[in-house]
Amino acid sequence: MAIPITVNRKKRMVEAEGDKPLLWVLREDLDMPGTKFGCGAGLCGACTVILDGVAVRSCQTPIADAAGKQITTIEGVSALPVGKKVVEAWLDIDVPQCGYCQAGQIMSATALLTQTPKPSADDILGGMNGNICRCATYVRIEKAIRKAAGLEQA
Repeated sequence: MAIPITVNRKKRMVEAEGDKPLLWVLREDLDMPGTKFGCGAGLCGACTVILDGVAVRSCQTPIADAAGKQITTIEGVSALPVGKKVVEAWLDIDVPQCGYCQAGQIMSATALLTQTPKPSADDILGGMNGNICRCATYVRIEKAIRKAAGLEQA
């Protein structure tokens, strides 16, 4: 079936079954490999994208649920004012180690700061809950979020 979606502000028509995960539509059908496959169960956060302003796990989101909605991926996050600040802070703080989880981390951080521009430590913990980093860069992730929010210098 043809499903209309908007990815990174570009209208697209995807030919897919409605239950196909958004993750695989992005990676396979739209050739956008930045969104990563991690656990496949929505537990690790590697596949996080922003759907109408909310961070969602794309491995658990059927494409039918994204029909007619705004999807932002790591490929387009820098076009958002908050996303640009998050990416710049990530680079300034030198957050990534292996880097595999970082796309999902950046997407969750962008959604968090869009909804809560000046987050408390608890807000950051809550907003980033479920984003796993095997390299344990959590201290740098929090520092980058605080920097992007204007709460801390590099």
